[in-house]
Amino acid sequence: MREISVKTITEAIKEMCIEANHFLSADMKCAFDKAIKSEKSELGCQILSQLTDNYNISEKDMIPICQDTGMAVVFIKIGQEVHLTDGSLEDAINEGVRLGYTEGYLRKSVVSDPIIRKNTGDNTPAVIHYEPVSGDKVEITLAPKGFGSENMSRVFMLKPADGIEGVKNAVLTAVKDAGPNACPPMVVGVGIGGTFEKCAILSKKALTREVGEHSDIEWVRELEEELLERINKTGIGPGGLGGTVTAFAVNVLTYPTHIAGLPVAVNICCHVNRHVSRTI
Repeated sequence: MREISVKTITEAIKEMCIEANHFLSADMKCAFDKAIKSEKSELGCQILSQLTDNYNISEKDMIPICQDTGMAVVFIKIGQEVHLTDGSLEDAINEGVRLGYTEGYLRKSVVSDPIIRKNTGDNTPAVIHYEPVSGDKVEITLAPKGFGSENMSRVFMLKPADGIEGVKNAVLTAVKDAGPNACPPMVVGVGIGGTFEKCAILSKKALTREVGEHSDIEWVRELEEELLERINKTGIGPGGLGGTVTAFAVNVLTYPTHIAGLPVAVNICCHVNRHVSRTI
């Protein structure tokens, strides 16, 4: 049994909040480089160049990439041979978010009640997804999610008879409805299967997979490639002002489901698609 102090997790979360909001991940930088070379619209190329300048400045001057520094979403895998010490894991995660957003001078965007809407003042609480796994390590993925794109999320409770074509139509409907509101070029996370809530979590988790990587499942990989091609033919383009690069990637995750259902969730992320991972 390996002991890990939750204080270590607090420190990691703090650093990850600051890193994710100031530094574009390596996979997203590669996506931008490819997009600038492939974009056929002159205006689209200008917008992509401006977005590239923006993330270079944010990295150089330690200014947040976007003014919406998001609500902290944490995926945490906890090895079954890990014994966490020195307090509550959930408190430790939220303390890391609090420190990251206060010490990093990041915008605090979380309200304590969805109707009363009083700001918590420190961007807590985070949304936390726990997963017990084998081993003696703790794997953390942090994804600050801005709500311009989050508000474009959709869940479709399809019938099994809708099949793969129904899934394609659902994803394309969500993307077209989002249009410029999701700050394209976007990354499209898709969850298929499970239940109402499971497919939504899958779609959010799909956004944390590196852009450029595809599913190991053949039909899923083919679906990702086809949807990306069709989305980029919508003409929405960078900034929603027209072009051939509307999305950088479509990432799909699947899960077994009930004989009577075909749940599909679409979670869109903006061109920043902030995510960072660490293993303790």
